[in-house]
Amino acid sequence: MAQTVIGIFEKGIDAQAAVQKLESNRIPSDHIDISDQTTSDKVGGTTARHDKDRVSNFFGSLFGSDKEETRKYSDVARKGWVVTVHADSRKEAEAAARTLDQCGAVDVDERASQFRSGTNTTTSDIHERRDLNTNQSVPIVEERMNVGKRDVETGGVHMRSRIIEKPVEEHLRLREEHVHVERRPVNRPATERDFQNFKEGSIEMTEHKEVPVVNKEARVVEEVRLSKEQTQRDEIIRDKVRKTDVEVDRLNPKNRNIRPEDDPNWNDPTRRDPSDREL
Repeated sequence: MAQTVIGIFEKGIDAQAAVQKLESNRIPSDHIDISDQTTSDKVGGTTARHDKDRVSNFFGSLFGSDKEETRKYSDVARKGWVVTVHADSRKEAEAAARTLDQCGAVDVDERASQFRSGTNTTTSDIHERRDLNTNQSVPIVEERMNVGKRDVETGGVHMRSRIIEKPVEEHLRLREEHVHVERRPVNRPATERDFQNFKEGSIEMTEHKEVPVVNKEARVVEEVRLSKEQTQRDEIIRDKVRKTDVEVDRLNPKNRNIRPEDDPNWNDPTRRDPSDREL
């Protein structure tokens, strides 16, 4: 079932990095949308109102009748970059959500709470506070890649046994007996032996026959075993890490066209211009 995943970022560079990460995770580029909502606050009149209505309508279509969620996501999205992923399955949606979190997507609930309490600081406020402070610093952030190993299942063999039957045939010759009764006419004088047999009695003659006898013997004719072996291989892991690059330019209030290296007092450690500030 198709699902939509939303990630909101403060900076465009983080949003673009998230898009690249999603594409590297085999999510099609046509399933990913990125939009800069910060420019909406810089335009006025009908255009600004149209952009705000468009954002509200977008989140309204996602959350339906939940107006609180719609308002919360709309307020946060208008001050950042929005990355939208149209996932084809729940598994793909969960993977996209993890990627967006890893790339620095903001916590919407926390950011909305800051907006309501008035603790959110805009970019212009930050610049204004830097101008009022004589000691400023820029943190140099450098990413480092840590490579580890984890065991994953890649396949295997499932073996099961079952009983099958097949017809067999053997040729066997069998013997059987039949008793025949024959009466024939005789006309002769009776002898002494005849008079001895002239009494009541009975004579029996039985019949026999051979019948097949089947005896089955089970024998082990083959064995099937499962075993596995381990092999090792070398693999080179390639990725990209980011680092903050700071460029420092000296500001000359008298003539901003003068380059720092053209200033004769640039390298003088005793010279401190009150207007000089560390960035």
